[in-house]
Amino acid sequence: MRLTRTTLLAALAGSTLLAGAAFADGHAKLTGELKIFLDTSNPAPRAAMESSIARFQEQHPDLNIETTVIDREAYKTQIRNFLTADAPDVATWYAANRMRPYVDAGLFEDVSDLWQEPEIAENLASTKGAMTIDGKQWGVPYTYYQWGVYYREDIFNELGLSEPATWEEEKANCAKIVESGRACYTIGTKFLWTAGGWFDYLNMRTNGFDFHMQLLQGDASWESDEVRATFANWRELIDMGGFIDNHQTYSWQEALPFMVNGDATAYLMGNFAVAPLREAGLSDDQLGFYQFPAINPAVELAEDAPTDTFHIPANAQNKDAARAFLRHMVSAEEQTIINAGDALGQLPVNAKSSVDDDEFLTEGFAMLSSNSPGGVAQFFDRDAPAEMAKVAMEGFQEFMVKPDNLDRILSKLERARGRIYE
Repeated sequence: MRLTRTTLLAALAGSTLLAGAAFADGHAKLTGELKIFLDTSNPAPRAAMESSIARFQEQHPDLNIETTVIDREAYKTQIRNFLTADAPDVATWYAANRMRPYVDAGLFEDVSDLWQEPEIAENLASTKGAMTIDGKQWGVPYTYYQWGVYYREDIFNELGLSEPATWEEEKANCAKIVESGRACYTIGTKFLWTAGGWFDYLNMRTNGFDFHMQLLQGDASWESDEVRATFANWRELIDMGGFIDNHQTYSWQEALPFMVNGDATAYLMGNFAVAPLREAGLSDDQLGFYQFPAINPAVELAEDAPTDTFHIPANAQNKDAARAFLRHMVSAEEQTIINAGDALGQLPVNAKSSVDDDEFLTEGFAMLSSNSPGGVAQFFDRDAPAEMAKVAMEGFQEFMVKPDNLDRILSKLERARGRIYE
C-alpha cells in the first residue's frame, strides 16, 4: 500500500510514545545537549527541519536540543570557523567534493559505522559514493532532486516520436525535430553551469561514473581519448543544429520560453524547471520526462542528483545523540514527510520512502532509487574544485559555440589541471 504523507503523520502521532519507549528499552537514554546548525533558512525548508527536530525531541525528552538557523550564503562563509572554534553536534552541508575540504582538514566525523547498519546501507545505497572519501563515509543525505530530459510530449506525439532509450534513438529523434523547423534542445549558457550538466551526462554515459569522478578529481587527462569521445558525441548534436542559437546570451530562465513556445522540444535540466514551465502555461499533458539515454552499452547509468546532507563535526560534544539524530533524518518515514510538496518539495533519498503525487517527482524517485546503478553525481561545479569548474565550464560554452576549437580548449583544461590540483 502506498504510504501517503497524511497517513504517515497520523501514524507518527500515534506511535511517538511507542517509538520513544522502544528506543529507551533498546538503547542508552540520550541526555545532555544536542546542538544543531542548519542552513535551511528559507521559510518552507526551515519549517520542515524544525518540525523534524520536534519529532526527534518527542522521542528523547531528556535531551536538550538547541537549533541555530543561519542564512545559507552566510553559512557557507562561517562553516569552517564554527567547525573549528565552537562546533555544533550536527551540521547541514553538501555531498561529494563540497565536503572534501572539511574531511581533509579533519573537521567532519567518520560515520562509516552508520553505513554498516542495514537500514542505511540498503536504503541509501544510491548516494553512498557521494558520501565517500578515502573509502569512508562522512555524513548522511536527507534530500536530493533529479536531473533529466524534460520535453514537449505533445510535440513528440505530433512528430510520431517516443522517449529514447539509446543514443541512436536520441539522435534519430533530434533529426526529425530539426526537420520540423525546431531545435531539439533549449539551453542558456550565459552563466555556464547548464553546459556543465550536458558534459556530466555525456561523459558519464560515454565513460562511466568512475572515470567521470577521476577526471573531476584531477586523476585523468582532459586530452585523453575518453574525453575526446565525450566531445565527439556532443558535437554530433551541435552539428545537426540540435541546440538553440545564441544560447550563450541567455540564462537558464531566459531559455525556458523556447520550450514553452514550441521552438525547442526539450531541456536537460533539474526538476526545479518544472514549476516555471507550469507557471508559463504548459500543462502536465504537454510535458514529459525521460532519463538521459544510454550511449555506451557497457556503462551503467549514473545520474546528476545534487544532495543535501547532515554531518557530525569532529569536535562535536554529544556524538551519541548526533548519531541517533542522523538515523532519524534518514528513516523512510521522516524523509517522506520532510520532502513533501509543502515542505522541501524534493525527493527522499531513502528507497523505502514515498513521494507526493506528482508525476515528475514520482519518475525521478523511481529513476534514482532503482534505475541508476552507475552512481549519483553531484553536478559538475560541486564535484570539481571551484577554480577547475570555472575554467572547464567556460570551455564547454566555447565548444558549444565554436566546436572547431576543441584541441585548444582541451589543452587549456589540461594545463589548468596541472596547476589547480597541484
